[in-house]
Order: sequence, then structure tokens, then C-alpha cells
Amino acid sequence: MNQMTEDDKSFLKEFLRSAGMIGIIVGVFILIIALTIKQNPPVESQSAKVVGTYKGCDIIQWHYGPLAEYKYFLHCDQKSIPKSYRSLST
Repeated sequence: MNQMTEDDKSFLKEFLRSAGMIGIIVGVFILIIALTIKQNPPVESQSAKVVGTYKGCDIIQWHYGPLAEYKYFLHCDQKSIPKSYRSLST
């Protein structure tokens, strides 16, 4: 059976002490990084905004938060629709 000499015991103590200090330093560093990283703001569930006009009608951009997809719609007042088309829209 191999027994540890005093030199072996001294080396083991020094090694474990150094490994523990390195572990603590790395742990604190990771904790600081984790606490300083900002969370992404919550995504709106949906949004709609006017992005332009076309022949007197508003162009509406609609977006549903979790998706990277935009849809566009025309919104026209009854006044902006020509009389010949009004009977088709109702």
C-alpha cells in the first residue's frame, strides 16, 4: 500500500486550495455576467400601424409578435371609395 509522504500531502493541499480559488473566481465571474445581461423586452402580442397611403386609403401594417411576419391591408373611408365601387363593398 502506498502511503503519502509529507511532500505529497503538502502538494495536494496547495493544489486543492488553488483549484478552489479558481472555481470561486470563475463562479463569481459567471454570476456577474448573468446578472448584468439584460433580458429581452416582452414581445407585443400584436400591433397595427399606418405606414403610408394609396389612392386616399391608409396602408395598415399588422404584426403578430412571436412571428417575423408582416401583413398589409388597405383601410378606406366611405368618402375615399369612388361611388361606382361603393355598391361592391357593402
